[in-house]
Amino acid sequence: MKHLILTAGLVAVSAGAAFADAHGMTVRMGTEGAYPPYNFIDDNGEITGFERDVGDELCARAGFTCEWVTNDWDSIIPNLTSGNYDTIIAGMSITAEREEIVDFTQAYFPPAESLFMGMSEDFTLEGAVVAAQTNTIQAGYIAESGATLIEFATPDETVAAVRNGEADAVFADGDYLLPIAAEDADLMIVGEPVQLGGGVGMALREGDERREAFDAAITSMKEDGTLNALILEWFGEEAATF
Repeated sequence: MKHLILTAGLVAVSAGAAFADAHGMTVRMGTEGAYPPYNFIDDNGEITGFERDVGDELCARAGFTCEWVTNDWDSIIPNLTSGNYDTIIAGMSITAEREEIVDFTQAYFPPAESLFMGMSEDFTLEGAVVAAQTNTIQAGYIAESGATLIEFATPDETVAAVRNGEADAVFADGDYLLPIAAEDADLMIVGEPVQLGGGVGMALREGDERREAFDAAITSMKEDGTLNALILEWFGEEAATF
């Protein structure tokens, strides 16, 4: 059975590669470059992280040539729809609201916990001031919670708001916050974890036929274990996997 599944995955990827070869496609991969370990800029000024490794592998399997570009998070969807790049691969959770504007692939990262990080174990959401990055599912959750939401353009600014006393806590992906809390004795995970979104997927413009090729490549990476191996490499042994 395993052999049959792998064979089916290889057929799907071959079909995607044939599609890419027929069109001679270069795909511009849009990311934020500021959300480790999903994506960030290394000391050499290069885009790196989990999504760089995943994206390069997906392009190779689908037969595309990748070009990587960065874009600020708050305008990342508008600049996709206007044609400044062809995909978003930037820790973007699949939500019904976003699916009204873009087409998503299947998830390449499973649904994971969102966490609160603050400077006091006494944190409670009721009456709190909470920082979140603008246009994220975490910001949407806080806006509906009754707590006071303050939004920032970058994830670094949300953490800074806690450090300088502007916010009681920051609410973000646990995979982003846990390494920060581990390295700063003044910061700690507080409150209860929250499950949001339908996993992280690639976004493309509505009707873009390349989604099929990327979906086939994601399927093959799941089936041969490559995707789980990259998740564990970048997020650690406790990370959620497929």
